[in-house]
Amino acid sequence: MTTTNAPEPTTAVTAAVQTFDSFGLDARILRALSEQGYSSPTPIQAQAIPVVLLGKDVMGAAQTGTGKTAGFALPIIQRLLPLANASASPARHPVRALMLTPTRELADQVYDNVARYAKHTDLRSTVVFGGVDMNPQTDALRRGVEILVATPGRLLDHVQQKSVNLSQVQMLVLDEADRMLDMGFLPDLQRIINLLPAQRQTLLFSATFSPEIKRLASSYLKQPVTIEVARSNSTNENVRQAVYQVEDGHKQAAVVHLLKQRAEQGLSRQCIVFVNSKIGCSRLARHLEREGINAAAIHGDKTQTERMQTLDGFKSGTIDALVATDVAARGLDIPDMPCVINFDVPYSAEDYVHRIGRTGRAGASGDALSIYVPGNDERLLSDIEKLIKRSIPRGKLEGFDPTGTRARQADSERRRERGDVRRARGSADSEDRPRRHDHGASRQAFRASDDPFFSRPYEPSPASAAQAKAADEVAAALTRGRTAPKRPVAALLGGVPRKS
Repeated sequence: MTTTNAPEPTTAVTAAVQTFDSFGLDARILRALSEQGYSSPTPIQAQAIPVVLLGKDVMGAAQTGTGKTAGFALPIIQRLLPLANASASPARHPVRALMLTPTRELADQVYDNVARYAKHTDLRSTVVFGGVDMNPQTDALRRGVEILVATPGRLLDHVQQKSVNLSQVQMLVLDEADRMLDMGFLPDLQRIINLLPAQRQTLLFSATFSPEIKRLASSYLKQPVTIEVARSNSTNENVRQAVYQVEDGHKQAAVVHLLKQRAEQGLSRQCIVFVNSKIGCSRLARHLEREGINAAAIHGDKTQTERMQTLDGFKSGTIDALVATDVAARGLDIPDMPCVINFDVPYSAEDYVHRIGRTGRAGASGDALSIYVPGNDERLLSDIEKLIKRSIPRGKLEGFDPTGTRARQADSERRRERGDVRRARGSADSEDRPRRHDHGASRQAFRASDDPFFSRPYEPSPASAAQAKAADEVAAALTRGRTAPKRPVAALLGGVPRKS
C-alpha cells in the first residue's frame, strides 16, 4: 500500500499543481469548472486527481468540506470521455462508473455535482435512491447511463428487476466509506461487489478511517494509494468547539437559550441540531416551534419528498433550525453554515467529526456546540477527544435559567412595582378629589307603623276554622272505634244514582 501525506516531500508532483489546467483535463470539463467558479484545486483534489487518472486504487482521507467529490468525479469523467457518444441506443451507454453513498441526500448531492461537471460532454448520468417512485429511475436506467450514483438498497432493487447491468463497470467509488463498510451496509455492499468485474478501479473517500475499517477496505482494494491531506480523523481548525454541561431534562431549554443568545449577539440563528433518535428529533423540533423558532425535523421516517422539501427550505433560509439525525451528517454541503449543535452526544466518535464538518466548510469559520449530561455522556466525550486527539473546551451557559426561577422572580418584582405605583397614584388622587356623599350617615332609623292592622293578633278565617273543626271530628270518631261518615263521591259516568 502506497501512502501519500500532504506534508511529505514525496508529493512534489502534486504540490506544483496550482490550477485545474495542470491536470490535463479536457476543455469541456474546464469550461464547466469555470462556470462553477472553481479556480484552484483543494489539497485533496491536488493529490487525488493525478492518482485516479493513472487508474490506481485510492483510499482518500480528508476533512469534510474539502472537495472530496470533485477529487474522484473529475478524473472519472476525464477517463470516460473517450467512450462518450451521442448515440440513442442504450447499448452504447452501459454503466461504467458506479458511485455508492450511504444516504439519499448525499447521493442526490453527488449526482448534482457530477451532472454539472459533465454537462458539456455526451456522458449520461443518473441517481437512484429509496423513498421515491422507481418507475422514473427505471426509465432512465433503460435509456442507458455511463455514471450511476446510488444507495445500496435501491440499487439492489433495480438489479432484482433487471433494469440495470453492472457487468461493464470499470470504476467503483465508495463515498463516506467508513459508513459504507459498517456492519449494517456490508451485506448489501458485498452483493453489489460480487456483480462487478474483478478488474476495476476502486476508490474509497471519507473524512474518517478507523484501523478496523482500513483492514476491511484492504480486501476490496489492490495496492491502494492512501492519501491523507490532514491528520487522520482530525477536525477543522476553523471550527470553534465547545461543550456545555446541563442537567438531564434541561437540554431542550439549553438549545433554545443558545439559539436566542446567538440572535441577541447579532449572529445567525440558522444551525443544524443533531439528535440521536427519530422520536427525539421530532420532539425537539416541536419544542423549538413552540418557543417561536422556525424549525423542521429530518430523519429516516420522513418520506424523501418531505426530506428534500425540508432541505430546500433550510437552504433558502425559511427554516432556522434543522433538527436532524445522522442521516443529514454525511456529506451534505450547505454553504455558509454558521453553527452546529449536538443536542445528543453521538454514540460513535467518527459521527462527531462528520457532524461538526457541516460548518466551517471551504475555509469559512463556524461554531460546533455540544450539550452533555454528567454521568451519561462523559465516556462518549472521552472517546471523541481520544479520536480527534484534542480536548474540547468546556463552556458555561451565561444567563441560562432552565427552570424559569429567575423569570418568575423578575415577573413578581415587576408586578410588585406596578402595585406600588397604582397605590401611590390612588392615594394622590384621593387627596385631590372631593369626598363622596356618605348616604349611610343620613339614613333614618326604623320606626314602627301607627296602623292598628299591623299590631292586631292573628285571627283565623271562618273557612279555615270550619275545616279544622271537621278534621277534629274525624279524628275523634276514629279514636272511638266508629267509622267516619262517608263523603259523597260523584260517579265517573252517569252521575250519582237516584234514591228509590
